[in-house]
Amino acid sequence: MSYIRNFSEIGRLKRVLLHRIGHEVEGLVPDNFSQLLFDDIPYLKTARAEHDAFADTLRQNGVEVVYYVDELTDALADGEVRDAFLRRLIDESRVSSQTLAGALFEYLHAMSAAEMVRAVIAGVRRRDLPDFRSPHFADFISASDPFYLDPMPNLYFTRDPGACVGDGVSIHHMHTRTRRRESLLLEYIYRYKWLREEPDTKAWYDYNDPYSLEGGDVLVLDRETVAVGLSQRTTAIAIELFARRLLMHSDFRRVVVFEIPKTRAFMHLDTVFTMVDRDKFVIHPEIEDPLRVFEMVPERGGDVHFSAMTGTLSEALRRVLRLSAVELIRCGGDDPITAQREQWNDGSNTLAVAPGVVITYERNHVTNELLDRRGVTVLPIPSSELSRGRGGPRCMSCPLWREDA
Repeated sequence: MSYIRNFSEIGRLKRVLLHRIGHEVEGLVPDNFSQLLFDDIPYLKTARAEHDAFADTLRQNGVEVVYYVDELTDALADGEVRDAFLRRLIDESRVSSQTLAGALFEYLHAMSAAEMVRAVIAGVRRRDLPDFRSPHFADFISASDPFYLDPMPNLYFTRDPGACVGDGVSIHHMHTRTRRRESLLLEYIYRYKWLREEPDTKAWYDYNDPYSLEGGDVLVLDRETVAVGLSQRTTAIAIELFARRLLMHSDFRRVVVFEIPKTRAFMHLDTVFTMVDRDKFVIHPEIEDPLRVFEMVPERGGDVHFSAMTGTLSEALRRVLRLSAVELIRCGGDDPITAQREQWNDGSNTLAVAPGVVITYERNHVTNELLDRRGVTVLPIPSSELSRGRGGPRCMSCPLWREDA
């Protein structure tokens, strides 16, 4: 089995990349919520147990689970690669002085690769360098910040820093500075682990590309069609760049763009729309009417043609997926209060492990019951703490290998 292969949203899932939630969430405090993109603080003990239940559900359904820490530790086995990674990470963290950068490098360099990976994810606090003294004013005035290196509490949403599309990988320029380091971790996994496993693995987007694109906006609908959300965190120019590379250098024949409201509640396409079976989708009802859909297809001579798609969303999906009918299952049903509540808790954010078999948060009981009535097998997982991060099972997973649907 090759290491990277993903031509479907619903094909049987065989390998997935997760990050087991860790001490990075204990660096969250109300003062840094805005900076670190959280609204609340997950209780680590329970959140980790819930995440372990998620991983166990995947394993029970025949999925190989690999973890960020293990993959990155393997990628950084070579000392020179590890040193280069550390320097780039510290530079990306924009520490206040070169003196501090040097102290952080020495502190982290003394660790084993696995210890160092855990430390950069959890963040480096001032108390970790008790003997550090700096002559620089910039270090003096930042003394109220408890961290020298910020934690990465969003990393358990492994969907966003990158996406496996076809036989290639898209490593993303994240919309917010606080998440950009997550993509750096993935870049090193790709270059020094995945390319070692599969030297021909293509790259559709690059960490250094200048425009923001995030994985929650990328859905592989079938062997010919990729959907991308034009959202709060994914820009039109990034979609065009991604589409040109994909359509010119793969067998994909179209990129379908969904323009969704640019708000935090609808931050990515997969928070309002996911595929659960060959002809079934779960959708947040508030996006149905204002949704605009566009199509990008390759033209002769290496160009790409853009056009607006007419008709309803169902009609657009029927056409591009060559289906006689499409079923849109509304998150929360027809009650607007239930729809908003379950949308906030990621009722639309399902992860298919096989056609018509999806993992969901158990708290979204109305949407789960609707899925069950429509013939979709629901595998609910506990989510009292995981859901505080505003992401669901699809957000928490980066599929590496799926069977064709």
